[in-house]
Amino acid sequence: MSYSNIEKLLLMLEESKRFYDFDKIKRAYTFAAEMHEGQYRVSGEPYILHPVAVAQIVAQLGMDTDSICAALLHDTVEDCGTKVNLQVITQQFGSEVAMLVDGLTKLVHIPFEDKEEEHMENLRKMFLAMSKDVRVIFIKLCDRLHNMRTLSVKNDEKRRKTALETMQVYAPLAHRLGIQRIKQELENLALSYLDPIGYAEVKGDIEVKYGENRDFIFSIKKQITDKLQENGFNFELDGRVKSVYSIYRKMFNQNKSLDEIYDFYAVRIITHTELECYTVLGIIHDTFKSIPGRFKDYISTPKPNLYQSLHTTVIGREGIPFEVQIRTQKMHEIAEYGVAAHWKYKSGEKGKEDIDRRLEWVAKLVETEDDTRDPDEFMRALKVDIFQDEVFVFTPKGDVINLPQGATLVDFAYAIHSQVGNRMVGGKINGAIAPIDRCPQNGDIVEILTSNTSKGPSRDWLSMVKTSEARNKIRQWFKKEKRTENITVGKSEVDRELKRYGRPYTPAQRDEICYHISSRMGYQQADDLYNALGYGGITLAKIGVKLKDEFDRIIKPAIPELPSDETQIPVRPHKRNFSGVIVDGVDGCQVKFAKCCNPLPGDSIVGFITKGFGISIHKRDCPNVAELSAKEESQDRFVSAYWDTEATQTKQGGENLYEAHLQIFAENDMMLLANITRALADMKVTLHQINTQNKGGDMILNLTIGCKNTDHFKSIISRVKTIDKVTDVKRGYA
Repeated sequence: MSYSNIEKLLLMLEESKRFYDFDKIKRAYTFAAEMHEGQYRVSGEPYILHPVAVAQIVAQLGMDTDSICAALLHDTVEDCGTKVNLQVITQQFGSEVAMLVDGLTKLVHIPFEDKEEEHMENLRKMFLAMSKDVRVIFIKLCDRLHNMRTLSVKNDEKRRKTALETMQVYAPLAHRLGIQRIKQELENLALSYLDPIGYAEVKGDIEVKYGENRDFIFSIKKQITDKLQENGFNFELDGRVKSVYSIYRKMFNQNKSLDEIYDFYAVRIITHTELECYTVLGIIHDTFKSIPGRFKDYISTPKPNLYQSLHTTVIGREGIPFEVQIRTQKMHEIAEYGVAAHWKYKSGEKGKEDIDRRLEWVAKLVETEDDTRDPDEFMRALKVDIFQDEVFVFTPKGDVINLPQGATLVDFAYAIHSQVGNRMVGGKINGAIAPIDRCPQNGDIVEILTSNTSKGPSRDWLSMVKTSEARNKIRQWFKKEKRTENITVGKSEVDRELKRYGRPYTPAQRDEICYHISSRMGYQQADDLYNALGYGGITLAKIGVKLKDEFDRIIKPAIPELPSDETQIPVRPHKRNFSGVIVDGVDGCQVKFAKCCNPLPGDSIVGFITKGFGISIHKRDCPNVAELSAKEESQDRFVSAYWDTEATQTKQGGENLYEAHLQIFAENDMMLLANITRALADMKVTLHQINTQNKGGDMILNLTIGCKNTDHFKSIISRVKTIDKVTDVKRGYA
């Protein structure tokens, strides 16, 4: 069994001049080929070509023998579970290879309540493995890159889903690790599937602009080369045009035209020493006119992903701006391969400690999110703490603290130490007193004012802070110090939700409801659930469905004798109405559907004689029916009503449409509304009304739609639940 790709991989490893255990790598290939025998990719190629391609990309990063072996074996446990397990991998290739393979293996044998939870748990597992050995994420990024390179063979839905996950998780992660080569290719590939029209438009604009100034970079490179050689420098010089995704992002997100992008053209100068970098910078500024405010020194203050370089933007001939990047060869390797390059340079225990220190954010992410086990919270932490643009802020002692854009003084305090945050009473920015919700900017010097008599953080801080680290440290304080208060707050939140259901209940029944939910969620008692709600460990929205299910199971509607809906042939004269409802014993009376519950054909219904407005049709389980039937003066105003299947059909043989209310809970996303309306249009569902409201970082959308019956409504709900960012869908309005 032999494929040419393994020979290409082995040749690549030989030419690298690095030490590899070729026997172990060949054994790993042979084992993987046997396990994947008979398996094929969607393209029809033998499946083994994929792990070999991943191993080639891993080799380009300069990874070691165990990383190459893990790349070759990364899908064996997940896809060949009946043939192999981690114990077999350990026996044949060692514990390190097995640990890497385990970190790359999805949780395939654990049942989850929904796909979102499964996705988040797999990400969490990957990050946990990454916190123990960073090579896990290097291999995973290489795996994702090859999948993106071969994504065109998948169907539209798969392509979009994979591209969206790549853009939201893996490209930002590559950026955070400083692996620019992989990051840029992932971004461009993902964009080509997410917005093919926009991608083609920007790519075309780039080709046109570059064509108009085709000799510009050549001319600039010659001018710089002459100057540097004149001053006796040995250097490397490269020129490039900005990537499609980078320009797309600036044009569409920042509303800039192509001419307003100053770093469309760039040259990179690679020197031998750090001192030469600054000397070359002086020569560049002496040769070209610099643009004020466009100089950045990432050598003295590196980025969190280890990136170091000098950046300056200057004006070339004919007034064309271009960016100059100046760095050493080692800085360049780290700029291209980030932590992966740093991993190559470091060896031994000291080197491992340095890598661990630089990747503290991974362990911190896993640790701080471990308490909530909330998929939404975990994804928010990814987006804010890891993938958002950073600001660099200084302590009074000159230490650099990096924070996500928009972080407050409270975030800064907790980034220093949890005790600093807990005892915080105020703060200063550049020596001036500032409110604690102020957001420091790049280069600010921040001082936190503390007091031993402080009463601790406020609950308001939970909605003020930006980072999950600060949010979780505040929660931990309340969890530890304010349990009694948390339980009271949690009970009041549950009471507020239960009152919306419109049926009376006792505190004992509330506790019974929450006890059952607690058991389902792994808590020991109801008070543990109240406590978690009180300190913010879980949100009410997360238990909303469970709360309603348990409420309906325990608190039955107390409806007295109402007209039966079981009799299909009315005893008394009835009125057939164009609305599709037959009302027993009432002739020629106007019928309307109650807006409180909007009944649909298929619902069990009852009529209520209103004063002056005809008969109002309600669902039998409508809260207003329970409330009215409890009043003695209203009980004799209920009449029997049922659906007339003939009248619910139009003369053309189709079905009448009835108004139905749909409530959609979702993460805030600019494409959400478009995706929802597109899905409804695809189903030929009439949209009468829509309004939205923001709740923290989430959205609630209330829709009024045209619907045929309950079966039609259920199919609409099922379709809407599959839309990206949608977390829950309910019937009715809040």
